[in-house]
Amino acid sequence: MARGSSRERGRLGEDKAAALRALHALNPHPEAVADAAFVGGGDFFDPRDVVQVKYEMLRRVRAEGQAVTQAAAAFGFSRPAFYQARQSFKAEGLPGLLRQRPGPRRAHKLTEVVVAFLQQTLAQEPGLGARELARRLQAGLEVSVHPRTIERGMAQRQKRGHRS
Repeated sequence: MARGSSRERGRLGEDKAAALRALHALNPHPEAVADAAFVGGGDFFDPRDVVQVKYEMLRRVRAEGQAVTQAAAAFGFSRPAFYQARQSFKAEGLPGLLRQRPGPRRAHKLTEVVVAFLQQTLAQEPGLGARELARRLQAGLEVSVHPRTIERGMAQRQKRGHRS
């Protein structure tokens, strides 16, 4: 079967990378994969596919008896990452090998408008708790924010010297 031009293969490679990225399966460090099956440049093993890389790492240890340290290094992972992948695979199967999407690192719902609303509400009624503030946010701005998010956000603002 003809393989097509290098231009077509390049486009397909870009399409696959985009698909892997969308599924959170794009290996952030494909260059770290040193296993011969992946380095050989064949069409089947793709070091960019983190699920395939992790599965093959687990398979090498279980089916072929390769040492954990050796397998982890060959596939670009640490020993703890191997054990984490093994546990995730036992619990969830192949989907467990997908990279976990990181959650928000900050209170992204606490926009300037929301914080201003909270400050104004607290200025009028200083004794309100986070649960009541969350309820009023929902009623007033139609924004759903967990009470704990409000507590953390307001505490962080006070810590940085903002008045609330």
